[in-house]
Amino acid sequence: MVTGDASFIRKINRSLIISKIIEHGHISRADLAKITGLNKATISVQAANLLEEELIIETHAEHKNLGRRPIMLSINNQAGYALGIDLDKYSITFTLSNLSGTPVHSHTIEMETSDYDLVLKLLTEQITVYKEKCSHARYGIIGVVVGIHGIVNNDETIFFVPYHQWHNKDLKTDLMNETGISIFIENNANLCSFAEIVYKHYQSENLLSVSLYSGIGLGIMVNSKLLKGCDGYAGEIGHMIIVPDGLPCRCGNLGCWEQYASELSFVKKLSESHNKKDVTYDDIHQWFVEQDPVTFELMKEYIKFLSYGLNNVINLYNPEILVINSELLRLYPNALEEIKENLKSTVGQYRKLQISEFGKNACRMGACALAIKKFLDVKELSFAFDESKTQNKFIPQ
Repeated sequence: MVTGDASFIRKINRSLIISKIIEHGHISRADLAKITGLNKATISVQAANLLEEELIIETHAEHKNLGRRPIMLSINNQAGYALGIDLDKYSITFTLSNLSGTPVHSHTIEMETSDYDLVLKLLTEQITVYKEKCSHARYGIIGVVVGIHGIVNNDETIFFVPYHQWHNKDLKTDLMNETGISIFIENNANLCSFAEIVYKHYQSENLLSVSLYSGIGLGIMVNSKLLKGCDGYAGEIGHMIIVPDGLPCRCGNLGCWEQYASELSFVKKLSESHNKKDVTYDDIHQWFVEQDPVTFELMKEYIKFLSYGLNNVINLYNPEILVINSELLRLYPNALEEIKENLKSTVGQYRKLQISEFGKNACRMGACALAIKKFLDVKELSFAFDESKTQNKFIPQ
């Protein structure tokens, strides 16, 4: 039997109520009591407190029958905003979301430097702009989460970012000192897996998300929680060696998986084969449409190497759901079928394999969701995903 003081119990009840309001979108006090098992008095007191804090609002439900229309509770979307940032190799992308996890604005700035101080300055300037634009809201910017394409310690300091060659950087403290906002630092693959759980697979407790962009990262969700290892380094699967004495990697090893199966590695080979610099997704899509033989041959080889690593991941974790996050595979016809053809081991078992619907948005979606989760202090979070609502919109003033 779980016991605790009154304030602790109130905190648990508050967390549960907020989670259910977000999950259902609009819900009455009576239905909240049924779903949570809490008595009506507890629901009424908690709802009154949340209304006073402007975290929830009341609306009248449509009601065609005679009698009073039920009063519905929903999250106050405009009480505050979360800022998710994807700090990649050549660019920084920002997404602002409301408290329901719906993006209201996104933009990208190109980054032509790996100098830490210059990147810190860029981040500070952009975060400050968002802070000013959201100052009208009761809580303003409720938190900023930065997704790092590298190794992040459990204390949120950066251990190593291969492509920028950053070692032991405390970006969290530096940004907090410059902006005065709550900052959180997380590995980008972890944020991608968190986005999958929150927006899509919230019924799953065992999910893996493999991200295939400038490198390869693995986000591991077990019992609906991120599995990060004793220091926070779990999931650096891109540096699993699949070709002994193979291609050199910036991590210092030879033959790492990401040298053969990251999108960056594929684009390099494609660029060399077509003698074309700055190959884009539009170029790749066009070559697929034209059934360019060189592109298709390279793609067959790419999927072969991708499957080697996926086979190892499946054998290691036996996932319920394995999500592959890749813009490249979203463009390639029959990608899943070809991958599955290479995964015929009777030992390796998974229940569901799919390509992420979120693509490069996943990191920032997960970042916004994590900021909201921390701000609301809830144990579980689930948002409805509507792709039509992810386009840029003006930030409400």
